Amino acid sequence: MEKFSQLKYVRPDMEALRAELEKCAAAMEGAESYAQLREAYMEVEELRRNAFTMGSLARIRHTLDTTDEFYANETLSISRAFAQLMPVNKRINRAILNSPFRGDMSAEFGPILIARLEADERMNDERLIPLTIEQSELTQAYSRAAAACQTEFMGEKCNFYGLLKHMQNPDRDIRKRAFEAWANLYDSVSADLDKQYDRLVELRVQMAQMLGMDNYTQLGYLRMNRFDYGPEEVAKFRKQVLEVVTPAVAELRRRQAKRIGVDKVKFYDETFMFADGNAAPIGGKDVLLPIAARMYHEMSPETGEFIDFMVDHELFDLDTRPGKHLGGYCSQLAAYKAPFIFSNFNGTSGDVDVLTHEAGHAFEGYTATRCLPISALQHSTSEINEIHSMAMEHFAYPWMKDFYGEENVAKAKYAHLADALSVMPYMMCVDEFQHRVYANPTMSATERRHTWRELEKLYMPWRDYDGNEFCEGGGFWMQKQHIFLYPFYYIDYALAQTCAFELYGRMKTDKDAAWQDYLRLCRAGGSKGYFELLKVARLSNPFEEGSVERAVRHVIDELATYGF
Repeated sequence: MEKFSQLKYVRPDMEALRAELEKCAAAMEGAESYAQLREAYMEVEELRRNAFTMGSLARIRHTLDTTDEFYANETLSISRAFAQLMPVNKRINRAILNSPFRGDMSAEFGPILIARLEADERMNDERLIPLTIEQSELTQAYSRAAAACQTEFMGEKCNFYGLLKHMQNPDRDIRKRAFEAWANLYDSVSADLDKQYDRLVELRVQMAQMLGMDNYTQLGYLRMNRFDYGPEEVAKFRKQVLEVVTPAVAELRRRQAKRIGVDKVKFYDETFMFADGNAAPIGGKDVLLPIAARMYHEMSPETGEFIDFMVDHELFDLDTRPGKHLGGYCSQLAAYKAPFIFSNFNGTSGDVDVLTHEAGHAFEGYTATRCLPISALQHSTSEINEIHSMAMEHFAYPWMKDFYGEENVAKAKYAHLADALSVMPYMMCVDEFQHRVYANPTMSATERRHTWRELEKLYMPWRDYDGNEFCEGGGFWMQKQHIFLYPFYYIDYALAQTCAFELYGRMKTDKDAAWQDYLRLCRAGGSKGYFELLKVARLSNPFEEGSVERAVRHVIDELATYGF
């Protein structure tokens, strides 16, 4: 494999791809043995893998520079073309589901493959193609609009991430002004974002109706491959977080206010953890990446091999810059069995979090693609995938001293643990907000804002925007891109964090056993269902009553020992 920057992009010939897939479908339909069915299916895998890799390459390069019209157009073109492949993909799925050798497929690759094919069969309908294309165009428009936002602050051009860094400044006035600038940026584009979301909700509801479903929530869960649980179980999980985590975080905020010398923590104070300033990484990308490489070599032979591959092929883009897409992610270049890590470093602890969180995703992808033969089994559902990332953050604790300096280890670890716990109630807001929106899809923009503010007051009663009109009015929901791009995804972070906390508790008593549990989970990819994969790693079911209490209690107790 070449270095990422040298990879050649070639737009997939979609007509040729369609023709080849049709040949494979015919071969599968006429297969007289399991060997023939399998051979044709593996050819389908190869064809898709190559096309999807070019699609991923275009999307990554588009997010690296959203002003690059070539990759913006390529991304849209490929999304449209992939949507047009729905009929032949449906034919391929049916060839397996209707085959006399279906049981052989299940025996070799596991029943989860059949379950996913059945879900695809239910969801894929040619009538959805134009709606799917429009949805893709709208989500790209949202990403470009958010990436284009910038303002001048303290003599420099800042995007949202640059302003978030200033919200960790020891000077409270600077924090407040940074927050006001951040809120004003969102307010300036809020009318457009409202319109985009209105249309996204409308499109998604139409899709569900076309498929004969009661509401989009049902379709959203099916698209997330949630075969083991539904909205009722998720509501019970939210209730556990409300009863256990929300009071614990309220106490953390009270202690934080005393620690930083304020009467009450305002929103712009929430990420400012210590009166003398937060623990900051000792350098930028050029300093942190070599430290991460050394850490992964010391962590295990498997992570050492992984990080060498990532560094040798330059599979990172970490610095923030104008026009770059917001956030961080890990993507896969399937034909190369290569992950890619994207981020926006801003000089805060978030930079270290990326080198552990996104690297956890990347390590799973690197590992599973070398263990499992087909792409459908190489990655699980997001509530499992986020365990890979969040647990890796905890495995990195012994190397905090290298990232932050010996004198800042306690502050860095406390802040990380406190943030991991504190963000869980916010995740409940995002999840319940989406359930309410799709239960009442004709909500006006104003009603959505009122709903959001109501949920904030329930799950995060400490949240105080210090009179900012946009946020006090409920506009804060707009900053969560998952609501626009990935419906119903965000609860998965909380489900996964519960399991990651459980693994972290195991690390404290038997680090080697915890690592082996984690490694088995990564190697298993998506080859089993959610509950089965939890068993692979010896993890509890988060929906069971008392599971959240058991998982987070040792974290709450540990945070109390720091004396901060």
